[in-house]
Amino acid sequence: MNKTEITIPGIGNYFVEEAFNVLRTNIQFCGRDVKLIALTSVTQNEGKTVLALHLGRSLSELGKRVLVIDADLRKSVMAGRNSNTNRVSGLSEAITGIANLQDCIYATQYDRLHVLFSGKYPPNPVELLNGRYFKELLKSLGKVYDYVIIDTPPLGMVIDAAVIAANCDSAILVIGSSKIHYQDAQDVVSQLKKSGCNVLGVVFNNAENQKKGYYKKGYYYKRYNYGYYAHDK
Repeated sequence: MNKTEITIPGIGNYFVEEAFNVLRTNIQFCGRDVKLIALTSVTQNEGKTVLALHLGRSLSELGKRVLVIDADLRKSVMAGRNSNTNRVSGLSEAITGIANLQDCIYATQYDRLHVLFSGKYPPNPVELLNGRYFKELLKSLGKVYDYVIIDTPPLGMVIDAAVIAANCDSAILVIGSSKIHYQDAQDVVSQLKKSGCNVLGVVFNNAENQKKGYYKKGYYYKRYNYGYYAHDK
C-alpha cells in the first residue's frame, strides 16, 4: 500500500482534540449501523476537509479501521493542502477502472487511518458518483473499514453531496461561518433527507470568534446534536 503523511491543523491543541473526542463518542452512540458518514456544508471554506481528517484520526485512536475519502471531484484540496503527495490516482481513477482501488488508497502516519484522495477531475462528476461502480465501491469499503468518512462538495452549491449521501447510512452538516443563513442550512438538510440518508446532526465550526485566532476554546467544535433538525427548531 502507498504511504503519505497528512497534515491536520490543530493537532496537539487540547480543546480541539477534546471536541473531537466528544464528537466521536456521539457518533458511536448513534449505533453500529453508522459506518458510511458523508460530511457536507452549505458553501465552501467551512472546514469539512480538516474536520474529516480530525474525525478519522480520532476514531482510529480507538483501534477502529478508518478510511477518509475525498469525494470532491470538482475542487479538491486535500491532497495538495493536507498531504505531502501530489498528482496521485484516487477516487475518480478507481471508479472508472483506470487504476486499481488498492493502488489508490494511502496509509498515513496514524495507525489504522487511510485516505483515498479525489484523483484527477473528471468531466462528469455527478454521473460517476451516481453510477453503480461508486455504489459498489462504497459497499465493498464498508466491509473492510469500521468507518468510512466521505468529504463531499458543499451541497448548497452543487448536488454531488446528495448523490453521495444516497449511498451512505448517515450525514453530518458542517457550518463554519456565522454568515450562513438559517434557511440555507435547512434547505441542505432537506435535500439530504430526500436522498434517504439519516442526518445525524450539525457541527458548528469556527463557532466562538473567528477573529481571535485559528483555534480558541470552543472555536473548532461548538456543539453536536444528532436529530437537531427533527422538528425544524
